[in-house]
Amino acid sequence: MTPPTLPLTTPLRADLLRGALELEATEIGIRPHRLPAWARAQAADPQILMAEAQPSGVRIVAATEATAIELVVLATRYGYRGAPARPDGVFDLLVDGALHSQASLRTATTVVTDMATGETVVEAAQPEALRFDNLPVGPKTLEIWLPTHEALELVELRSDAPVVPVPAEAPAWLHHGSSISHGSNATHPTGTWPAIAARTAGVELTNLGFGGGALLDPFTARTMRDTPADLLSIKMGINLVNADLMRLRAFGPAVHGFLDTVRDGHPDTPLLVITPILCPIHEDAPGPGAFDMEALARGELRFIATGDPAEVAHGRLTLAVIRRELERIVRERQATDPHLHLVDGLSLYGLADVDAHPLPDALHPDAATHRLMAERFVALAFGEGRPFA
Repeated sequence: MTPPTLPLTTPLRADLLRGALELEATEIGIRPHRLPAWARAQAADPQILMAEAQPSGVRIVAATEATAIELVVLATRYGYRGAPARPDGVFDLLVDGALHSQASLRTATTVVTDMATGETVVEAAQPEALRFDNLPVGPKTLEIWLPTHEALELVELRSDAPVVPVPAEAPAWLHHGSSISHGSNATHPTGTWPAIAARTAGVELTNLGFGGGALLDPFTARTMRDTPADLLSIKMGINLVNADLMRLRAFGPAVHGFLDTVRDGHPDTPLLVITPILCPIHEDAPGPGAFDMEALARGELRFIATGDPAEVAHGRLTLAVIRRELERIVRERQATDPHLHLVDGLSLYGLADVDAHPLPDALHPDAATHRLMAERFVALAFGEGRPFA
């Protein structure tokens, strides 16, 4: 039996959402974006346009006495023909900061691309009401964390009691990284390592982790420059290797330029540069990265490195090279920037962790490793005497 429609409708406005940098008006509602329109106009790459529209870290936050709430939403799911499909996106509902329940949409628009031909097939769906019942009686703060890997159009919010915005009072943490920060292989939106770290430390997260998109793009640096923040972090390296985007000669100046731009807007804000976590396939082998076709034939999704290690001597990038260069660059800049700090990615996930926490697709950490990384990051960044303390 279908439950009755809830009587109150609340417009979805910017003051109800956190973690999005822009809300685009659509024919049916609003679409959260993690890059502003001017930056999207400069990003001619379909990969980052897909990633920034997937609302990792974006959540609806409201105070209410409602015991039932519905979010009407249209999701778009992406996949590749021949590759295993991602699990359906999960919505996490938190009540007064504790996970209360989870739900997924039954339907979504699907976009499936044939990796061999580039052909894309779209099957459209209609908006669906996602309902959370049996909420505790009395005043409370609700948070609905949106899925990390589904683009969403938010249509309306329904409830059986009024909902009102809650002002954000905690320090604002702005983080940029790759698919690992975006949340690949995490099982739900509050299970990504940045989300776990932010909730543990009691800070407000804006997650600019873009799958395949941590490429030292100037528009991302300018976005960070222009976004208010009390704490800043940049995790870079893996995408530069697996995209085979640049050579050593270009890497150093690009890092300097990115950091210079961020510092134009945040000259004294604590800023962490986080080097890559361990990824055995790219430690000493350059990109480009590629799907492991033998694994795909078995119905598994895994990645391989296709570059020649001998070409490192000619400027090809590996994770080992990037860690060395980032350490040098940060050390040199610290002479004039006392609020700049380095976090060794191997201290978040390193060689000693491989046996207990293998990367299931040879590239991304699993859910347990996201938690491990978050716990270690909190100790390194937010602990007593640490940069974010």
